[in-house]
Amino acid sequence: MAALTGGMFLSGHTTPRLGIDLAGGTSITLSAVAEEGAEDAINSTNLNTAVSIIERRVNGLGVSEAEVQTQGDRNIIVNIPRGTNEDQAREQVGTTAELGFRPVLSMGTAMPAEQPAEEPTDGESGEPTEGESEEPADGEPEEPADGESDEPTEEPADEPTEGTGEGTENQSLSAPGDAGSLTQASYRTDETEAPASEEESGDAAEETQDQDRIAQDAADLQARLDELDCSTEEARVAAGREAAQAQDEDVVVACDADGLYKYALGPVAVPGTDVSDAAAVYDTQRGQGWIVQMEFNDAGAGKFADITAELATQVQPQNQFAIVLDGGVVSAPSVSERLGGGSAEISGGFTQESADDLANILSYGALPLSFEESSVSTVSPTLGGEQLEAGLIAGAIGLLLVILYMITYYRGLALIALASLVVSGILTYTIMALLGPAIGFALNLPAVCGAIVAIGITADSFIVYFERIRDEVREGRSLRPAVERAWPRARRTILVSDFVSFLAAAVLFVVSVGKVQGFAFTLGLTTALDVVVVFLFTKPLMTLLAGRKFFLSGHPWSGLDPKRLGARPPLRRGRRPVTVPSDPKEA
Repeated sequence: MAALTGGMFLSGHTTPRLGIDLAGGTSITLSAVAEEGAEDAINSTNLNTAVSIIERRVNGLGVSEAEVQTQGDRNIIVNIPRGTNEDQAREQVGTTAELGFRPVLSMGTAMPAEQPAEEPTDGESGEPTEGESEEPADGEPEEPADGESDEPTEEPADEPTEGTGEGTENQSLSAPGDAGSLTQASYRTDETEAPASEEESGDAAEETQDQDRIAQDAADLQARLDELDCSTEEARVAAGREAAQAQDEDVVVACDADGLYKYALGPVAVPGTDVSDAAAVYDTQRGQGWIVQMEFNDAGAGKFADITAELATQVQPQNQFAIVLDGGVVSAPSVSERLGGGSAEISGGFTQESADDLANILSYGALPLSFEESSVSTVSPTLGGEQLEAGLIAGAIGLLLVILYMITYYRGLALIALASLVVSGILTYTIMALLGPAIGFALNLPAVCGAIVAIGITADSFIVYFERIRDEVREGRSLRPAVERAWPRARRTILVSDFVSFLAAAVLFVVSVGKVQGFAFTLGLTTALDVVVVFLFTKPLMTLLAGRKFFLSGHPWSGLDPKRLGARPPLRRGRRPVTVPSDPKEA
């Protein structure tokens, strides 16, 4: 008790963490659902990967203390503290992660939307990639026609060499074992114009209309890219949400995870479901450090070979291949060669953690795993405070009734029971306070109920022991032998009773979902502590007090008064009668 209390104060966590139902917030329970024929996709590895993806989504809402954790073999619990929009939270955590490979059409720096005019001061005012939305307006027909290829190539030609801090812009994609690289690039959109010049002289007006339409589409896309704001986390989440709602064949604009670059992306060339496997590997042969290896299924292998062959002919940044998850660019490696054979590897600036993250994203995006909401509950801080207050009042009333009963029936023995309850309460409180930062345990309302029920379970152990002692006193034995003889019989009963309670709590914890686990956890914890308290505190304390005059003499208020208990006279062994000889000599 001293060690736990000292540890609690040293750690600075002197109060248990409160659950959503007490502190206020939103709690969402998601259940994994596998598609037909892929039931084995629901496993601990995929659930843990889903947790990391959902954590990124929730963090995108600006939530600082959200909890995302697995529960059982197919459930994920998302607890979001108060102050978060419930509809937005449910939209973020309740949708299935969608992964896709999109060619990059154009890219730019992710500066705030209201500051584009400040950037060109370092360079030429005619730079098309600095985001001037006025440029297309001045020269609409000619800027997109020959500027569409110029816009991506002037600025991004330098930018990918700078890096994003996590190596995203320097990453390359190559065939396993090859030195060739697939680095981030943009897919050129002007390649459709070259064949048009070699066409037989047909309908010139129709050709002009096609060129005007292409130019207008390019100008509109560039305007969308210029207007895209990736400067804040909220802006990136909004952009990702909009991009995620687009169809696979749509052209989208998206931000990277760091908010340093923004991209205009073409239609999905390879869906994430075509990735069959991905893994992070440390390359010792070529000295590339951590790399990510991925495998494609038969359908994906052909698509990947075709698009990489096309991208390899482009110039940077139009040879980049963006890996998009939920509308956000998680990686944009560049391509320098056709990658056939159904396998490839991404290298460049990875740490072990970032390589593992990307491998998990690629693997998870390929799995036929989705989630459905099992339950959603929202509690206001006021209601949570009222529930906590009501739970504490209920616990105080329960404890008071137990104490009154013990005093009325057991009198002096009630002091031992009360001291044991205090010790059990201190141990329970300190452990709960320490488990918060240690394992993320949060005290919810069912957990408070479990603690209240534990008062009765703990008191029941004392009653068993006290009644065994009183039985021995009723048999006519003195107090000290009664205490020692009663212990083995009481110990067996206490262990059996606590084992049944602990088994019930363990089963309930395993099979339950949601807040019921809080009840089961608290019940199991207090049951285990009951054994510790009875064996290491109650029994030794009873042995010590049995030598005190107040209890040893059977004081009427000791609870061990032989007369009050109807004790029998002490049992004695009968002696054989002594035969006195009549002859004095024989005597």
